Amino acid sequence: MKPEKNIRMSECFITVVFLVLSGGFQDAYTYFMRNHVFSNAQTGNLVIMGERFMTGRWREGLMYLFPLCSFALGVIVAEQFEGHFSKTKSISWWQGIVLMEMLILFVVGFMPEKLNTIATSMVSFSCAMQVQSFRKVNNYPYASTMIIGNMRSAASSLSEYIRNRNREVLKRSATYFGIIFVFFIGAGFGGVLSPKIGMGAIWISDILLFIAFLLMFEKNNKNGES
Repeated sequence: MKPEKNIRMSECFITVVFLVLSGGFQDAYTYFMRNHVFSNAQTGNLVIMGERFMTGRWREGLMYLFPLCSFALGVIVAEQFEGHFSKTKSISWWQGIVLMEMLILFVVGFMPEKLNTIATSMVSFSCAMQVQSFRKVNNYPYASTMIIGNMRSAASSLSEYIRNRNREVLKRSATYFGIIFVFFIGAGFGGVLSPKIGMGAIWISDILLFIAFLLMFEKNNKNGES
C-alpha cells in the first residue's frame, strides 16, 4: 500500500497496523505470562502497586514499580536516540528504534519465570521507546501501545462529525477506531497464544516488528524519508 502524500511510511496506516498488533501482543504476553504485570498499561500497574503498598505487600508492589520506571527510561532513551540519529541516511532512526525493540524482545523470550520482573521491565522499556517514537498515523496523533488516548480521540471525532458532518473528521474517527480494533486483535492473540507457546511467544512480536521495519524502507513519495 502506497503512503498518502506527505506521509512517511513510519506513519502510514499499513505500517502502524503491525506496530499496534505488536503492542497489543506484548501487553497480553506480560500480563498472562509474567505475573500479571502490564508492559504498557502503566495506569493499571500504578493502581495495583498502590493497593499492594497500602496493604503492606511491599515486595509484590515492587513488581509493578520496576516496569513503571523502565517505561519512563524508555521514553528518555528514545528521545535521545532521535536527537542523535535523526539525520542517519542508511536507515531511518525509526527503524533503529524498531531494531532495538526486536533485540530486547528476543532476549526476553529466553528468560525463565524466575526473571519475570526483569522481563516485564525490559518489555515496558521497549513499549515506551515505541510509543515515544511512533506518534502519528496518517497525520493524526495516536499511541501504538495503548488505547485510552485513541479511544478519546475516536469518540471526540465521532461527536464532532455528528455536529458538522465533516467527512474528514469521520475519516479521522474511523482511523482511531481501526487502531483500537487492531490493538484488540493483537492482545487477543497474545492472550491465547502465549500460554500455549510459553515464554518464547514474545518472538511473535518480533516478527510483527520486523514486517514494520521492512515497510519503512518504502520511501515517502515526496521527500524521500521513511
